[in-house]
Amino acid sequence: MTQKQKTEWYLGIDLGTGSCKSVVIDAESRLLGFGAQAYSSTENKGHGEQEPEELIHAMVRSVRIAIEAAGVSADACQALSIGGAYHSLIAMDRSDAPLTGVMTWVDDRATKQAREIRESHGVEAVYRQSGCPVHGMYPLYKIIWLREERPEIFSRAVRFISAKEYVIKRLTGEYLVDFGIAGGTALLNTHSLEWDAQSLDLAGIRSSQLSSLASPRQVLKGLNSELAGQMGIPQETPLVLGSADAVNSSLGAGAVKWGQATCMIGTSGAFRILAPRVMLDAKARSWCYAIDEGHWLVGGAINNGGLALTWLQNAFNQMLQSQAKDARLSIDEVIASASQVRPGADGLICLPFFAGERSPYWNMNARGVFFGLSLDHDARHLARSLMEGVAYRLRSIRDTLDDLGVEVSEIRASGGFTHSDLWPQIIASVLNHDLVIPANGETSSLGAAFWALLGSGVVERFEDLQPLVAITKTYKPQSQDAELYDSLYRIYMDLYFQLGKSFDQISGILKLP
Repeated sequence: MTQKQKTEWYLGIDLGTGSCKSVVIDAESRLLGFGAQAYSSTENKGHGEQEPEELIHAMVRSVRIAIEAAGVSADACQALSIGGAYHSLIAMDRSDAPLTGVMTWVDDRATKQAREIRESHGVEAVYRQSGCPVHGMYPLYKIIWLREERPEIFSRAVRFISAKEYVIKRLTGEYLVDFGIAGGTALLNTHSLEWDAQSLDLAGIRSSQLSSLASPRQVLKGLNSELAGQMGIPQETPLVLGSADAVNSSLGAGAVKWGQATCMIGTSGAFRILAPRVMLDAKARSWCYAIDEGHWLVGGAINNGGLALTWLQNAFNQMLQSQAKDARLSIDEVIASASQVRPGADGLICLPFFAGERSPYWNMNARGVFFGLSLDHDARHLARSLMEGVAYRLRSIRDTLDDLGVEVSEIRASGGFTHSDLWPQIIASVLNHDLVIPANGETSSLGAAFWALLGSGVVERFEDLQPLVAITKTYKPQSQDAELYDSLYRIYMDLYFQLGKSFDQISGILKLP
């Protein structure tokens, strides 16, 4: 039997949209073990829901895998912390049972409600107080949707919580929410860090129907004995409340100082910074989510990151499998095909709005476009132009931060796109800035573990986390490519604005019975 290590260790758990990932680290941030467990979700015709209990099962399984991989002794666990995906919602009844599934950020059933708020109250009213642009992904609008479209559920709901809050309740018996998760609901006042009266009024709920607000450093003791036993950790292990997945991703990437940005491409994508104050855009293009009393997450997110490339992969495979049942291209093979094409995809430009658009223009009706196709283009050009189109999306957020007066000194990468060489190089050239790759790509779960360090007093400040993040590679912009991309980006932006009316028209046609 293998001897268990007595090394003191810390546990970070990331409740993502598609899976739960867990890491075991020591006090110097050395990765000792990693575990992941996927959970299914329903994403059909605008529905994006998860089964709440699947979150618990996936968490238990991923933690056990990570601990087993680390080979550590259970009683040496010093603390754990949990990160959760932004913008989820569950309605709960009087007996603390879910009335709904977990409505994820993908769920767009509240699009109509957001549009009506935009038209009746304007963007400014909600954005200036909450830091959240008007969009149906935010729980504020999902609650309005439940009130209008599912009154039988809304009338029975005594509480509205996120996926992370559900797990925290199961683990500790308390309804608590950190400022980060709360900041992504459009229900929190980003200035006062209290539930916002105006947003509560719009939702038609009381503050007592929301969890108690708390600092991400708050430490809870006394875990549910059954769940602690299933995970393989002591019941008395301290739980540091922690923050949201995007906050944790920036911490885990080491982008913790003013001017350091994180560029992320996973299923979706984002470009963000940690700011020492509230920063709002005059045009409401970016969001500003509270983290704690002295930090805010400022930036923007895009719907179409790896999701867009997966769409193209599936389209290719449908054609291949019509000829041979077992024929299939992997994502790596799609990217490899794109590498065979010159930068700029020989004049082919992709507007990758396959799942609509979030930042910076929050256009719910945007659609995907390939512009400039000719007989000289083939499937490889489609792949290259799509990857470049996602990079243009990230540049549009970077431009917004420039307008806010943010001077970006360093850009750190996170997400699955770092597994390739091509996409990071494209990003570096499109942004015309070095792109730094951290050694540990699981930045969200690592960032959750960092909260365990912060809450335990091992680390005092965010800035002290940076030396704990090793760097493996830096992609530098290619000057000739950067110049070409700058010209194509301007055409891309012109196309976007010229197609605005057409986006609305095609959206209207698609909604016809």
